[in-house]
Amino acid sequence: METRLRDDRRIGILVNNAGAALGGTFVAQAADDVGRLVALNTTAVVRLASAVAPRFAEAGEGAIVNISSVVGLAPEFGMSVYGATKAFVTFLSQGLSLELGPKGVYVQAVLPAATRTEIWERASIDVNTLPVVMEVGELVDAALVGFDRRELVTIPPLRDAGRWDAYQAARQAILPDLRQEHAAARYQASL
Repeated sequence: METRLRDDRRIGILVNNAGAALGGTFVAQAADDVGRLVALNTTAVVRLASAVAPRFAEAGEGAIVNISSVVGLAPEFGMSVYGATKAFVTFLSQGLSLELGPKGVYVQAVLPAATRTEIWERASIDVNTLPVVMEVGELVDAALVGFDRRELVTIPPLRDAGRWDAYQAARQAILPDLRQEHAAARYQASL
């Protein structure tokens, strides 16, 4: 697949939609299962994007759509490893957007909430026990609207886009404080 993405100039959009989840708590999840989850949800995304990005950048066009999850924004939702992999996908998408956007490549992260797909059954979770679930068609339609609007991050269930903007503004506001040569005064021993 990487070779085809690297060489087939007919491919102008990569949609990284593969993903898996695990049921149960972190301490109950087998290390091998966790390793496979991390490999699929992160390594596969990076490798496929890496295969196509140089060609897109050289051509000055193309799009990479990475399916992440709102769970990657909220450890409170549980699913610690799954959420961590999806936080990785969102971060990767934002970083790629900064790097590839000026070269004409559009990168979108789509962050769905619970959506009625087979991911739940594969994780041994009964989707019908979840309090709210979005239908796939509605998710796809919203993602396509975000794509057409060239949103960098599309969160279909988020009703007020201003909240994402405020979250981003707050995150960016701390950036100057992260480039210091000394620990903040609150961490220095008092004399």
